[in-house]
Amino acid sequence: MDVSAQMSFLDAADLSPSTCDEIGEDRAVTSRRLRDVGLRPTRQRVLLGELLFGQGDRHVTAEMLFAEATAANIQLSLATVYNTLNQFTQAGLLRRIGPDGSRSFFDTNTTVHPHFYLHGEDRLIDVPETLVLEQVPEPLAGHEISRLDIIIHIRRKPADI
Repeated sequence: MDVSAQMSFLDAADLSPSTCDEIGEDRAVTSRRLRDVGLRPTRQRVLLGELLFGQGDRHVTAEMLFAEATAANIQLSLATVYNTLNQFTQAGLLRRIGPDGSRSFFDTNTTVHPHFYLHGEDRLIDVPETLVLEQVPEPLAGHEISRLDIIIHIRRKPADI
């Protein structure tokens, strides 16, 4: 597919030349991913999707993604970033994780896997080893388990004095 065909679903006038050069190759892939989950590939969704999914599995906050978009000369508001992350989550492209109740991370790896949350560093990372659960509790009558989140809170040990 040539670049003009890829651009047909975007407002090309809104994209700076440097942004087009940096993200042009992944545009069709991101557009297809969005269409596959029932989302219309708008300019904002495609550009944010390329930032999110173009770097492998990762954990981002809305503020982190907004800063990346700003650095890439993508003009949009923080509210647009929040709305897009929520739409991607509802469509199953992301998984929202709230390790401390005050902020949410969005995980591009939507499989069930445990995380470490590093207190004092405000970072969420995947637990590298396989975690084996011997028993999962039975859900309440009339309910089913919809997902399982395991967050292991850790902090750096104080330096020996």
